[in-house]
Amino acid sequence: MGSRQGTQSARRPRRLASLLSLLFFAAVVFFATIACGKKGPPLPPLVKVPVAPGDLVAGRRGGTVDLQFTIPNANTDNTRPANIERVDVYAITAPPNVSDDQILKHGTKIGSVMVKAPRDPDQAVEPDDPDAPEQEAPEGEGLDQGAVAHVDEQLTDAAMRESDLASDRASRRRRVVEEKPRPLLGPSFGVLSRTYAAIGISTSGKKGAMSKRAAAPLVPPPPAPAKPTITYDEKQVTVAWAPVIVSGLVQEPAQGDVLPSTPIGVPVPKVSYNVYAVPAGDADTDGVDASRPAAKLTSAPVAETQFVDGRIVWGERRCYTVRAVATVGDLTVESNPAAPECRTLTDTFPPAAPKNLQTVPAEGVINLIWEPSPEKDLAGYLVFRGTDAGAMEPITTAPIPDPQFTDRVAAGVRFVYAVKAVDKAGNVSPMSEPVAETAR
Repeated sequence: MGSRQGTQSARRPRRLASLLSLLFFAAVVFFATIACGKKGPPLPPLVKVPVAPGDLVAGRRGGTVDLQFTIPNANTDNTRPANIERVDVYAITAPPNVSDDQILKHGTKIGSVMVKAPRDPDQAVEPDDPDAPEQEAPEGEGLDQGAVAHVDEQLTDAAMRESDLASDRASRRRRVVEEKPRPLLGPSFGVLSRTYAAIGISTSGKKGAMSKRAAAPLVPPPPAPAKPTITYDEKQVTVAWAPVIVSGLVQEPAQGDVLPSTPIGVPVPKVSYNVYAVPAGDADTDGVDASRPAAKLTSAPVAETQFVDGRIVWGERRCYTVRAVATVGDLTVESNPAAPECRTLTDTFPPAAPKNLQTVPAEGVINLIWEPSPEKDLAGYLVFRGTDAGAMEPITTAPIPDPQFTDRVAAGVRFVYAVKAVDKAGNVSPMSEPVAETAR
């Protein structure tokens, strides 16, 4: 009995401790719940900035670099329209591994493109939100969001020099050490290039995401080709030019007393060509319209020294120019344009002679039939008759549209027939093979 009471007395403190622990845990949970539900300080509004400009490409032509990119039309949180006021374009002459921060800090802003901005940037909505209210169109005098923009840079002497990125104290210290006398090293044959990037700026001046980079080589451009020549026929225009020889970067080919060489580490340029259609100007002066841009006809540079343009429109004036393209590594540079050549496309090409002329005699008539001519600009046919093949006269005063003709003649008289095709420009084909026939 005494032992049982002792055991119960020992259990009571343990039960009390467990109860106290449970109450303490409940209190912690209660106060934590209250603390979590307590209203904290207001969070700052989400700042909307535009996505990166897209599809940045750089094309160097002579001493000019032409840049093209797409204006952002969305924000980095995928809402539209973009909170954007302009796009700034930066350039820097530096190694390819230059950082984004270095481009902005050490690069040169070569241009800005103004963009139509939303009246209220906070009204941007998700593009696939069916309950989104109708948005007001961006306004302003700039380009539309999503449009293609162009910026040009004229390469100056400063642009051709590599930027000094060592601006911090540690870099300056390393540069002092590097200025100590060192052993002579071999020449560096790396191709110096200029890197370009574009970045959207919000209406509050915040920078958006930076575009992918584009690069243009700073090697001398190839010489411009000589003035091209133009020939054409019924189906195509052929533009031809003399090949361009790029010299000065590598040794000339072996010839005469020049020995062959194998360049080591030297980027040998590959030369190809782009062909452009130049807007025609005054035909009386054989000029071109310099106020409108030329249109590139080659989808990629061609290695051949001729180009075929299949667009034939009679009476249209065509002007062409050619630029040489030097490719070093994965970078290209175009030459200045060749002097343009112009030509008015005039249809002086007669149709082919009609084929398979046949006769079907009857009483007092001779029926003629022949194969239709395949020319698309065919105007009709002229029918000729005579007593022999050497003395035939036309018996139709104007071209007839159908490949058949009925001639009423005296019976028993032998006649010789032939047919010519005529196109809409008035060109007359050679005479068909003559056939002889006698009416019954």
